[in-house]
Amino acid sequence: MKIWVKSLGSVLIAGTLLAGGTTVGGLLTDAPRAYADEAVQRNVINVTGSGEVFIKPDIAYLSIGVEAQAATAQEAQKATAAQIAKLTNLLKNTWKIDAADIQTSGFYVQPNYTYNDKEGQKLKGYNASHTLQVKYRQLDKIGQLLDDASKNGANRIDNVRFTVENPDQYQEQVINKALANAELKAGIIAKGVKRQMGAVLSVSQAGVSSAPMYEQNYLVMEKSASNSAADSAVEPGQIKVTTTLNVQYELK
Repeated sequence: MKIWVKSLGSVLIAGTLLAGGTTVGGLLTDAPRAYADEAVQRNVINVTGSGEVFIKPDIAYLSIGVEAQAATAQEAQKATAAQIAKLTNLLKNTWKIDAADIQTSGFYVQPNYTYNDKEGQKLKGYNASHTLQVKYRQLDKIGQLLDDASKNGANRIDNVRFTVENPDQYQEQVINKALANAELKAGIIAKGVKRQMGAVLSVSQAGVSSAPMYEQNYLVMEKSASNSAADSAVEPGQIKVTTTLNVQYELK
């Protein structure tokens, strides 16, 4: 958390305004929880400002894996190991993805049972799964990469998640928007109680976050019969970068 403070007595909980000993409702919600000098309490406004910017993602996280079934746990694990080795070789040597950008995100071997009233529970075999998380930055080639992975043994492509690798570079934009939003709210409150808004007394930042504008788990689209040679269609969309500021103003 980053905090800038101009000292002026004690600070009230954000969202509370006391004017002449009376709480102003509507835009303000919380009751005061800090005890301060009465004169200070009557002359501050606490608001929360939010800012957001929409940007194009610059990195994708691909979940690519292999599943296999066999009569024994060893056979199932051996089958996935062979396919994962082939898939990893493809990613590193054909697609030139650095080893640091390829990480095992899931691995299991477990029994597979069937059940019926006559025989009860019966062991049918074993399932094995090995999933890789792959960082990839050439977003326009993701469809082609996923198709290639499928041809080379990947039978699980769970999702593709788009984001920005360094959201901090957008801090200035979102902070300025959050400050403007806080100033607008404080101005409305001051006008509503027939007072004037004064200087900023303190500002605290709740943090910067980035997230997709929408969640979509299945981004590998089926090819149409009329366009069977085309790559799978994967759309990166936009990323929303947001921040929240708690701002305290003097009330004149």
